[in-house]
Amino acid sequence: MFHIQEIDVVQLHEWLQDKDQKLRLIDVRTPAEVARGQIEGGENIPLHVIPLKVDEFRRDQKIVIYCRTGARSAQACAFLQSKGINQCINVRGGIVAWAQMGFSIK
Repeated sequence: MFHIQEIDVVQLHEWLQDKDQKLRLIDVRTPAEVARGQIEGGENIPLHVIPLKVDEFRRDQKIVIYCRTGARSAQACAFLQSKGINQCINVRGGIVAWAQMGFSIK
């Protein structure tokens, strides 16, 4: 089994506020879920599309992945790690935890 790196939403919020922090924020929810709102700066690539786009992920880039609660994003991290992309970080609690902390959703 893969060891999935995780951060909480407070850490993600801090990273997104830090303009020196270079990361790619991926939202693996469905387009219908994203239509209800997403974290600003998030790029929607639904979970089932990740395997088709694996070549678009750079191995030297920090990739932070979130979903609704953290389960699908953990699956995406495990898959990308299996393809040699090791800088994947799961957001524990997903957008639900983000909203519960009162952080902005666009």
